[in-house]
Amino acid sequence: MKPIDKKETLLIVDDIPSNVTLLLDFLTRAGYEVLVAEDGEEGVQTAEYARPDLILLDIMMPGMNGFEACQYLKSQSQTADIPIIFMTALTDTTDKVKGFSLGAADYITKPIQFEEVLARITTHLKLRRLQKQLTAQNKQLQEHTEELEIRNRELDAFAHTVAHDLKNPLHAVVSLTNILQQKFAITLPEKAQKHLEIIALSGHKMTKIIDALLLLARLSKQEVKTVPLDMGEVVEQVQQRLHYMNKQYTGTIVFPDTWLSAYGYPQWVEEIWVNYIGNALKYSGNPPHIEVGNDECKNGMIKFWVRDNGEHLAPEVYQQLFTPFTRLQESHPEGYGLGLSIVQRITEKLGGEVGVRTIEGNGNEFYFTLPINAHLSDMKDDDKKIISSCNDI
Repeated sequence: MKPIDKKETLLIVDDIPSNVTLLLDFLTRAGYEVLVAEDGEEGVQTAEYARPDLILLDIMMPGMNGFEACQYLKSQSQTADIPIIFMTALTDTTDKVKGFSLGAADYITKPIQFEEVLARITTHLKLRRLQKQLTAQNKQLQEHTEELEIRNRELDAFAHTVAHDLKNPLHAVVSLTNILQQKFAITLPEKAQKHLEIIALSGHKMTKIIDALLLLARLSKQEVKTVPLDMGEVVEQVQQRLHYMNKQYTGTIVFPDTWLSAYGYPQWVEEIWVNYIGNALKYSGNPPHIEVGNDECKNGMIKFWVRDNGEHLAPEVYQQLFTPFTRLQESHPEGYGLGLSIVQRITEKLGGEVGVRTIEGNGNEFYFTLPINAHLSDMKDDDKKIISSCNDI
């Protein structure tokens, strides 16, 4: 019989000395440290004091019997996790069920077979060691998670503060550049005018990046109540925001005559459209031709989409598009890589999903889905994932 590496403590609770003597001798030779109690009350006291790794507990004892001792030990936090193996001559199923209902880990039937006892003890001690390891790992994971949450909150606060504080001096740079352009437009050399134009454009791009960072930071902690959307009104605001950009790219945008009703948060949905249509203008054909539309899905969702006439995107880059700071095309320096990640975060917060696919002929379709009613909008995140897919129209 090979001794175990580390001595673990067993407690035998039995009022029959002959049983105790045989078990004590056998388990000691097996490499365990063995404690003995002659009745239920002494067994409870010993367990509370010594905290053994496992208890062998006789059922039929005078005074406090095994069932009562087990019930008490399992009710106390300091002894509740100690596995208890009942030793009994009782074969009635009712007694066994009662023991298990009180928290017993196993049964050994008298007369005791020592090899069986050793096998059961070994099994339950191993289970207890694994349970302790799991508990310790869960505790470490919880502490690590809490630490990460604190750091994330600090990082969000820092990023928000930095982004907010950058806006004021940046506005001054842009404003002063505009004044110089207007006041000295005639007297400045052409090269200097171009330099000012680059400064102004760079300032506007930096402002957009800061606004995107601030919005991204708010998304992680801001909770909103969704409402029925007047999508026509939302898109009208988008058209006003993109008016000069559309004029710059000489694009054609075709909107639907009617909009389907969905639930969302108007300000956030406006940002989705601005990003999708803005990207379509920048990355489409020359000139851009863009179609905007919506379809009802079979799963209680509305699919809103933007189709462009640009080059087909490779399927392997689809997921990368919605990763922060990933550009649509490296040849377009104006793509600062935050827009599509914001679209994904917004849509998921509103209970939908985002995606992209190639369309027949030439072009790509970027889409997002929103719930058709408030019930779907208020569902938990795990349930939303089950029903949000809109592959079947």
